[in-house]
Amino acid sequence: MTRPKALIAAVVVLLAGLGVRAATAGVFAKYAGVALYAVLVYVLVLVVAPRIRPAMSAGISLACCWAVEFFQLTSIPADLSSRSTIARLVLGSTFNTPDLLWYTVGVAAAYLVHAWAVRPAVGGRPGVPRPGGAARS
Repeated sequence: MTRPKALIAAVVVLLAGLGVRAATAGVFAKYAGVALYAVLVYVLVLVVAPRIRPAMSAGISLACCWAVEFFQLTSIPADLSSRSTIARLVLGSTFNTPDLLWYTVGVAAAYLVHAWAVRPAVGGRPGVPRPGGAARS
């Protein structure tokens, strides 16, 4: 993935996350927002390292998301979130065990899309030479 494409994807995911939180409510809004947060972290990893492999990006993204969640066991995120909307959006305020699952769901979805997007072509298209072989008819 190229850096510009990753930046566009980041904006789309950010808008989707904010939209879900604004247009829906309750449990769906909460956990869809958590999953989209994880997708955003995944895409931001691609912004920083556009040629990273999907498995590595997934591992880094999940580690970051879980680190933020476990950081909420301290009083620091809640204190910062009470004073800043940006801090609240980035760090949250309270630890919630189900968030760990929903981060994993978001990263898994992003991983599947990324892995599909960078997969090598299998068999090629008709009339297009395959690596190491002749064109198919």
